[in-house]
Amino acid sequence: MKQRIITAVVALIIFIPILIAGGLWLEVAACALAVIAMSEIFIMRKRVIVSGDFLVAALGVLAVTVPDRFYGWLPSHLTRLDVIYVIIVVLLLVTVASKNRTTYDDVAVVALSVFYIGTGFHNLIAVRNGAGLDTLLFALILVWLTDSGAYFIGRAFGKHKLWPAISPNKTWEGSIGGNLVAVIFAAIYIQFQPQLYSFWPMLGIALFLSIMGSLGDLIESALKRYYGVKDSGKILPGHGGILDRFDSLLLVLPMLHLLGMA
Repeated sequence: MKQRIITAVVALIIFIPILIAGGLWLEVAACALAVIAMSEIFIMRKRVIVSGDFLVAALGVLAVTVPDRFYGWLPSHLTRLDVIYVIIVVLLLVTVASKNRTTYDDVAVVALSVFYIGTGFHNLIAVRNGAGLDTLLFALILVWLTDSGAYFIGRAFGKHKLWPAISPNKTWEGSIGGNLVAVIFAAIYIQFQPQLYSFWPMLGIALFLSIMGSLGDLIESALKRYYGVKDSGKILPGHGGILDRFDSLLLVLPMLHLLGMA
C-alpha cells in the first residue's frame, strides 16, 4: 500500500501540471503514453519490442494519437486513415519478409491495439485542448470515483460476483455502488462547472460514462487474463502498467467525442 501511495503521489505531481498546461506538453505526454501502452501489448504477448515490427506498431499508434493539425501537410485527397492504412500494409509485408515469424494474427492484434490505444489517447488530447480542462476533469472524476467507489463499497458490501470468469474480485454491489458514487459527485461538479448540456442530460451522460469506465476496466481484465498476466506492465510500481491505469479512460474519452462533447 505504501508503494502504491508513493507512486500515485509522484504520478500526480507530474501529470497534473501537464493536464493544466495542455497544448504541446499534453500532446507529447499522450504520444509517449500511447507508445508505452503499445509496448505493454507486445510484452504481454512475449514479443520483442526491440524489433522492426514494434517500430512500425509504434508509428501506427502515434499516427492515431497525434492531434488533427499534425496532418496539415498531407495532400487534400489524403486523410489520417490513409496514413494508418499504409502502416498496416507495411506490417503485412513484414509477415512476408520475416517468413511468418511475424504472422497475420500478430498484425491483427497490432492493428486492433493501434486503434484502441491510439483513439483513447488522441481523445485525451482532443478533450483537453478542445473542450477544455473542466470537461477533462469531469471525465477523470467519473473514472476515479467509479473505480474507488466500486473498490470500497465492494469490500464492505460485496457478495454477488459480477463476472468471475474475467475479474473474480469484482461484485455487483461494488460496481453499482461505484456508478452511484460517480453520479452523485458528477451532480455536484456540474453545479460548479456546467458542461455542454443541461443538468439532467449531463447526469444521464455521467451514468453512461461511469458504466463505460467499468466496462473499460473489464476489457483490460479480460486482456490480462487471456495472456495470463497480473499487470499489463511494471512502469508504475504498485499500480502496474499504463494500460492498467488508463483502461477506463481509453473507453470513456472516445465516448465524450461520440456524444459531441469533444
